[in-house]
Amino acid sequence: MKTMFRAFSALLLLSLIASLGFAGAGNRAGTGGATELLIPTGTRDIAMGGSTVSATSGIEALFWNPAGVAKAKSDVSLMFSHMSYIADIGVDFGAVAANFEGIGVVSLSVKSLSIGDIPVTTTLAPDGTGQMFTPQFFNVGLGYARQLTDRISVGLLGMLVSERMADVSATGFAINVGVMYDNLASLQGLSLGLVVKNIGPQMKFDGPGLNYQATVSTLNRGPTFYRIDAASFELPSTFEFGIGYKRPIASEHYMQITGTFQNNNFSDDEYKLGAEFAFQDVFFVRGGYDFAQKESDQREYIYGMSMGFGMHYVLGTVDLTIDYAYRDLKYFEGNHMFSLKVGL
Repeated sequence: MKTMFRAFSALLLLSLIASLGFAGAGNRAGTGGATELLIPTGTRDIAMGGSTVSATSGIEALFWNPAGVAKAKSDVSLMFSHMSYIADIGVDFGAVAANFEGIGVVSLSVKSLSIGDIPVTTTLAPDGTGQMFTPQFFNVGLGYARQLTDRISVGLLGMLVSERMADVSATGFAINVGVMYDNLASLQGLSLGLVVKNIGPQMKFDGPGLNYQATVSTLNRGPTFYRIDAASFELPSTFEFGIGYKRPIASEHYMQITGTFQNNNFSDDEYKLGAEFAFQDVFFVRGGYDFAQKESDQREYIYGMSMGFGMHYVLGTVDLTIDYAYRDLKYFEGNHMFSLKVGL
């Protein structure tokens, strides 16, 4: 009874948080900001179509459901990954997590975007001034996860969001909260997960790049600067609910099937399916598929099929995992992602 009370309390808390952050997508597509928060990390989960809200585990779970970090098998875990994203943008991710007995798992992560140089254009020089600028987008996360019981785990991830474009910048803060319940209804292998992502205050750009030089013809004074007041923008919050089922095969292998529903506050709802086959916990083959509920003929969902594989090897006291994932896109080249996880 005490276990069930904890579970329902966590689910109720998530529902209350979600009600504060969502007003439905409607015509709001394209009006939010800080969309780098939606760029996924975690190669295994990407290969499974992002459907692993109920089945993600270890340090890789930081993006998908921070409650899964509590399932880390090593005392110290490290992860490094790189993804070739849309329009030649590179996404690099690094994280470290430490399991403190009796306290929980504490993690630190950094995600950065490599966009490259962009020519500076102005109203007087629309073809370029000859100068270049390099956008800088990164998120720094501090997380905490804990296994409350043998079935229930909870997690919290706070993120510093930083964006800089030439002489303007914006800084914000976002929170992810998740819960996972294993062996639901006493059925071995059945899991449930819920997570609310990117809940936080509005962000706003500021800086000397918003100063504009003008001359007031009615006053006897030279050119002067005035400040453009940029509009604030909301974070791209999501609420995700997922279920999964893991079944052993011949005692040495297993098959896992997962599904997730994702409600977005600035875009259409998404549905995600995935599967993983593990051969003796050494070699993994994965696949997934994403699709969206189309609410407008003017919007088109660009994601679809995903696939990947992984290899796991224990070398003495070091646990090594190498993963690869591919995600297909319409109109763009597909995303390729590689990652290395180390457990000590």
